[in-house]
Amino acid sequence: MNYKTAYGFFDRIRRAIAADDCWTGLSGEVEMDETYIGGKRKGKRGRGAAGKVPVFGMLERAGKVVVEVVPDVKEKTLMGLITKTIEP
Repeated sequence: MNYKTAYGFFDRIRRAIAADDCWTGLSGEVEMDETYIGGKRKGKRGRGAAGKVPVFGMLERAGKVVVEVVPDVKEKTLMGLITKTIEP
């Protein structure tokens, strides 16, 4: 598959996802975790989050995934995202 074919294929997928108006949120069993992306840990102990971007992800057992870049991983920030994303 050449570059133009792959680009066109993924462009169609991105447009279909963006046009999906039937977002219902996550429900049922949902797994959650946070991670830090970017930068290299240079011999420091501990979490080593300096210079890295915190990312929070939620996975529904049925297959839906939500990933958000968050300003911090404090309870208040994450609970706001959880209540906005998961259906009661």
